[in-house]
Amino acid sequence: MAESDKIYDILIIGGGVNGAGIARDAAGRGLSVMLVEKGDLASATSSASTKLFHGGLRYLEHYAFSLVRKALIEREVLLQNMPHIARPMRFVLPHLKGMRPAWLLRLGLFFYDNLGGRKLLPGTRVLNLKTDLAGMALKPTFRRAFEYSDGWVDDARLVVLNAVDAADKGAVIRTQTSVTSAKRQEGLWQVSLGAEVVKARALVNAAGPYVPDVGCTIKGVADPDPIRLVRGSHIVVPRLFTHDRAYFFQNPDGRIMFAIPYEEDFTLLGTTDVDHKGGLSDVRCSEEEIAYLCAAASEYFAETVKPETVVWTYAGVRPLDDAGDGKASAASRDYHLNLEGEESPLVSVYGGKITTYRKLSEQVMDLLAPTFPKAGKHWTIAAPLPGGDFPYDGRADLARSIQAAFPFLDTPQSRRFARLYGTEAFRMFAGTKDAAGLGAAFGSGLTALELRWLIRREFARTAEDVIWRRTKLGLRLSAQEIETLESWMENHVTEILAGD
Repeated sequence: MAESDKIYDILIIGGGVNGAGIARDAAGRGLSVMLVEKGDLASATSSASTKLFHGGLRYLEHYAFSLVRKALIEREVLLQNMPHIARPMRFVLPHLKGMRPAWLLRLGLFFYDNLGGRKLLPGTRVLNLKTDLAGMALKPTFRRAFEYSDGWVDDARLVVLNAVDAADKGAVIRTQTSVTSAKRQEGLWQVSLGAEVVKARALVNAAGPYVPDVGCTIKGVADPDPIRLVRGSHIVVPRLFTHDRAYFFQNPDGRIMFAIPYEEDFTLLGTTDVDHKGGLSDVRCSEEEIAYLCAAASEYFAETVKPETVVWTYAGVRPLDDAGDGKASAASRDYHLNLEGEESPLVSVYGGKITTYRKLSEQVMDLLAPTFPKAGKHWTIAAPLPGGDFPYDGRADLARSIQAAFPFLDTPQSRRFARLYGTEAFRMFAGTKDAAGLGAAFGSGLTALELRWLIRREFARTAEDVIWRRTKLGLRLSAQEIETLESWMENHVTEILAGD
């Protein structure tokens, strides 16, 4: 059958966490799938999160018990399925007189510990900040804190590995591909990708903040479902503390902020919650947001955090399922799914958070079940992502195994490959005998061998894809090294893909 004559079961628009998760779920049920993304995978909202698998402790204040419970249940499922890119983390919540009272924090944390059937993670405990290591980085006015559990995740790699697994199961993943029109014709969707037309039995609009725009392209009318665009910005500064726990800070304006260990040598601070009024093509952390985050952190840390110490910023626009009333920070992080049509159905995805992406994907497939009665059943709950087939607390052991198998890698390199690729690192380096086999070096341990893997296996096409989404080596590479990498990618991507 010619490619132009092929009919896909499902075509998914959007290469963020929801789109990639749906593609993986559908392909694993035996359906033929195409995913199209106009940029890179996770190039917008899905790489701009606070990078947490969490229930959302603060959502309890807004009585979002159902959302928190759903997320808490998923938290442990996800931590077990991707132990290379996710890990348990303890959070320190200092108590400050004049903020939320201690009894309210205790009550909230009691619900948080018990609402989701916690099994793997330890419960809450009280800290004396005068004697605990967590207190050393804080101002001496802080005497007591609560410590509770949540999880950290590399959000961009979460998206990429879902897409990789979908491709392994037969899905076609097309980045740098825009949908220019879509219409129902003769019981099928006719979707134009520029000059190319692709046919599909069902269409899923998982375009994140672009869902209304894509909906208008598909239906020719404005989308009636309310969506609120809220910008969340983050800053990265040199490491502010030496331990591996994170902090949860309460701000005087009622917002909260996290301070999280990041890429071993840095601290991640965020997030803001402001209504986004501009366009979506160039979303940035504003100078006002940088100043706000620095000032908020400086209220707690003994070391003043200044804007000039910021080494990187990022921002994303979250498409919240909300009509726009009230504070942006109080807008719902839950999602809803809209199904239109029995023949050639269209499912539109509104809202969501990375912690619930797997359940969302299952629910999309449940909606499409009548269209595909022969599709397989739920399967992702106990299925690790590529590279995640080892115990959830076994990353250190894996790093040692990688170094033992490939002794030309030093300890920091082995740790990096364990946390990015997991057991896939053994496939990446298979047949490599010594450091010479790694090929050209680009700085900070990045070599041509890894780049070829990222191009062939993980859909990387540009230097930006590599240094900010597949790895975070943009924090370490010099401007000259990045320029050399850009030139190499421009000269080799087509050649590498042609060789597959």
